This record gives sequence, structure tokens and C-alpha cells, in this order.
Amino acid sequence: MQLARLITEIALFVRAQKMQLRFGELSRSPLLMLRFELRGNVAECDWMARSADQWDAGLRRDVSDLNVSKQALKDVIAVRQLLFSALPAVESASLRFFRESAQGERQLLIAGTVSRQQGSVAHISSLAMKAKLLGLRFWLQDGILEPMPVENAP
Repeated sequence: MQLARLITEIALFVRAQKMQLRFGELSRSPLLMLRFELRGNVAECDWMARSADQWDAGLRRDVSDLNVSKQALKDVIAVRQLLFSALPAVESASLRFFRESAQGERQLLIAGTVSRQQGSVAHISSLAMKAKLLGLRFWLQDGILEPMPVENAP
């Protein structure tokens, strides 16, 4: 693959991510890319999940956390789709989504290796099931994403 074409595709991915994923459905907080690495036909991407929307400040904590969790699952599925559409040479990608704890530490929420070859999940209504079928791992407690234990983290 020509270097110029590869650089153009990476720039398209970064630009598309900033434009298409600028706002979420449940949070207007930004989705922040922490790291992107491309080795041959394999990509690695780390993201900081969106925080709760400022409009959720008056909601009960569990409702706000549920919205944040749904948004993170929507975002990881959208990132996968965008990555494979913007970078046609990429066959698989390692995706990791983090959130910042109250102590300022990064907590791993979602991780996994996704493949271009995985079948369509458009007909599945459950966000969690879509993400699982795409090859992503995470812990849900009452619909709320919990940090993954260190021994299960990639």
C-alpha cells in the first residue's frame, strides 16, 4: 500500500471520528482518542469514554450511569464501523474504552479484538449483545458498565 494513501486514510478516519462522533445520543461530552496504532492490517485504538451529560446532573446516579454505559456501548460499535469503513486495509482491531475514576485513574470498561469479517449485528436490538457478538468484553451490573478486573484486561 502506498504511504500517501495510507496517511490519507488515517487522516480520514481521525477527521470522520471527530465529525461523526462529535456528540453522542446520550451525552454531548467529547469522545477522546487516546492512542491509535496501525501495524500492517491490524489497528489498535484506545479511547476515553464520554462522561455524563451536564443535563443529567439532576438525575438519580443510577439513571445517569445507565446513560453513560449505553453511550459507551453505542460509541464502541460506531468506532468499529467507522474504522473499517475509513481504513479498507485493516482486517482486525484491538479496541479499548476507558473512563476516569473519581481518583483520576483510568479504568478499563470495554476491550476486545474486532474483525472486519464478523457478521452483521444490525438485526440485534440489545446494545450489549451487539458488542459481545462483535468480540468485545465488558462487565455489566444492572445495565451499568463496571471496570474490568485487572486479570481480565488485555
